[in-house]
Amino acid sequence: MTEVDSTLEPSQIPEEERTPEQQPGDSDRWRDALTRIFGGNIMLSVLAIVIALVVGGILIAATDPATDAASAYFFARPTTALADAWNAVSGAYAALFRGGVYDYTQTSFVAGVKPIFNSLNFAAPLIAAGLGIAIGFRTGVFNIGGQGQILIAAAFAGWVGFSLHLPYGIHLIVAVAAALVGGGIWAGIVGVLKTRTGAHEVIVTIMLNYVAYYLIDYLLHTPVLRAPGSQNPQSPATLPTAVYPNLFGSSLPLNLGFVFTVAATVFTWWLLNRSSLGFKFRAVGENMRAAKVAGINTDRVFIVAMVLSGVFVGLAGAYQVLAQTTTGFGNDIDAGIGFNAITVTLLGRSRPWGVFWSGILFGVFQAGGYIMQASQNVDIDIVTVVQSVIVLFIAAPPLVRAIFRLPQPGARRAVKGANA
Repeated sequence: MTEVDSTLEPSQIPEEERTPEQQPGDSDRWRDALTRIFGGNIMLSVLAIVIALVVGGILIAATDPATDAASAYFFARPTTALADAWNAVSGAYAALFRGGVYDYTQTSFVAGVKPIFNSLNFAAPLIAAGLGIAIGFRTGVFNIGGQGQILIAAAFAGWVGFSLHLPYGIHLIVAVAAALVGGGIWAGIVGVLKTRTGAHEVIVTIMLNYVAYYLIDYLLHTPVLRAPGSQNPQSPATLPTAVYPNLFGSSLPLNLGFVFTVAATVFTWWLLNRSSLGFKFRAVGENMRAAKVAGINTDRVFIVAMVLSGVFVGLAGAYQVLAQTTTGFGNDIDAGIGFNAITVTLLGRSRPWGVFWSGILFGVFQAGGYIMQASQNVDIDIVTVVQSVIVLFIAAPPLVRAIFRLPQPGARRAVKGANA
């Protein structure tokens, strides 16, 4: 039997070579498992959402007129102020749930689940754009140009949608393909400039956002995109043959675009985790110098990553003109999705399924926020604050661990090694 280094941890020693003293006990196994669970990324994301909801609740209570009036005599009747604060917060979050997940006040099941389908419609473009930005992030490229790529993609898809007269089915495919091409070209410019001239992608993408915005604004003032006879900078309506069809008719508002989004999520997962190209993306993103030494053409990887990033963001642009705004679009067709998708990507930690679920969460916030504002008179900006606080704590894991006194991953193992 070979001699085992006594400085190694039991987990680092092959099981058949461990002495009885080195066999981990049940308590150690449970402790290690709990440490991994409570110190992992999923738990940190959940706790960041919890903190954001608490902060949002404080703001809701602070801006509630009844709570504000009761706080004037808080020390005389504290229960009144606390009860008003609780009613304001619970009523607001109940309205958020009813508007974004399930409306339990409805008498029929179909009417009750309608809010979650509205949320999925809001989430679809966020997920698509988030997937594109995630590809860039995993490659080490910061694609901040989602706004410009959505605008160009929407213009491509919109022009095909209202100007070409094609058979049903083919028209939709051609319009979506045009959006993907437009987004890919606009993002590919960034990859070429970065690799050929050394231009920083953050600056280039931000500047291209302005170029795209004013270019689309100009075209909307010309016959290229402006509706005939219209005095407003708005395009013609999308032809019915190029509109995403509803999956469940008029009873539930969910269209084919969400199916495309799910397919894009599956493809992105396969691309990043199962394909050789995805391995190159991750290798360059982890260590570009090591990737070069391994023989990877990093310039080509940067360009391909940016093109694919723009293609997925372009899918969000197609959704905007072929599903959300089919009566004609203006220069605000991006609806802030390009920047909100960065938030979704950060919350999903640039993982395809993480982006998918965080996009749905933000879709719930968006759909439920309108109901919360309408029924409880809560400022919808509170929802934006909640989203911002989520990103704040997602970007600062040590702060979340400090608040909840969570263990640092690997800390216990490091202590064991130091004491060995």
